[in-house]
Amino acid sequence: MRVLGIETSCDETGIAIYDSEQGLLGDALYSQVEMHARYGGVIPELASRDHIRKTLPMIRQLMSEKGIEASSINGIAYTAGPGLIGALLVGASLGRSLAMAWDVPAVGVHHMEGHLLAPMLEADPPEFPFVALLVSGGHTQLVAVKGIGEYRLLGESLDDAAGEAFDKVGKMLSLAYPGGPRVAALALKGTAGRFEFPRPMVNRPGLDFSFSGLKTAVRNALSEIVRAQGQLTEQDKADVALAFEEAVVQTLVIKCRRALKESGLKSLVIAGGVSANQRLRANLQSMVEAQRSRLFYAQPRFCTDNGAMIAYAGCQRLLAGQHEGLSIVAHPRWPLESLPAIR
Repeated sequence: MRVLGIETSCDETGIAIYDSEQGLLGDALYSQVEMHARYGGVIPELASRDHIRKTLPMIRQLMSEKGIEASSINGIAYTAGPGLIGALLVGASLGRSLAMAWDVPAVGVHHMEGHLLAPMLEADPPEFPFVALLVSGGHTQLVAVKGIGEYRLLGESLDDAAGEAFDKVGKMLSLAYPGGPRVAALALKGTAGRFEFPRPMVNRPGLDFSFSGLKTAVRNALSEIVRAQGQLTEQDKADVALAFEEAVVQTLVIKCRRALKESGLKSLVIAGGVSANQRLRANLQSMVEAQRSRLFYAQPRFCTDNGAMIAYAGCQRLLAGQHEGLSIVAHPRWPLESLPAIR
């Protein structure tokens, strides 16, 4: 089965074509970061309008470049949620319309399921069952994965997600949007041990997360520096960035170790934008080796929002006979565990 995937959940337009026998045939991505950077964050209306301008031309260009005719497409997958409702409706409307025009089935894909399954695009994919750490934008979740659609939530963030905390600390440090990758880059210049921030909720049972207190600790530390020195130096910012990143990473590692132990599973998948963080990958790799477990993740370009993960996830559901009716489906909020299983 050959599937066209469309991702328009937030500020990136992703297009891909996945073939169940040949694998990923091609993909393209357009980021709106430069447009939103001037506002310091995503403006939903601008994001929706830009998806309208970019999505169909990108589909045409990708199909032309790869020599793929519409008649060879067997199904369409589009991100149906969660995400910005206006942005979702662009991809959903276009996906449903193309499916009608080409007389093929369409399926709405859960954005986080797409992230969760992105490591399946790699040469050495994980096998079910496994524990998944989903760290993408507004989501930080630990999930026990028995199969596609068979998800059991183990823990999640009770307030700010890890990605949100990274972006907000980036703003505190006066870094350009998006702050998360820039905080990680700045941390490479930091001096270890100068600051020590809390590892939230690691000394209590359970697998939930909370990063709002850590964010407050960073703000207080920055205020103390300004009070003492009158201003922040670049080294001050780097040292704070390093201490913050270490606190987030160690918190995630501790919770992942606990999840593996409590579930009895031996494979850990990390997915979503924050899963591209090199410090997180290195620390989790050391942890799983000590636990005699294995770590799986997607290559960096498939960690952030992309069409390939939507095309792959949609292909699996279409192959199982799942598809939408004529309605345009979009869910700004959509619990992952509510998805039907593929048997």
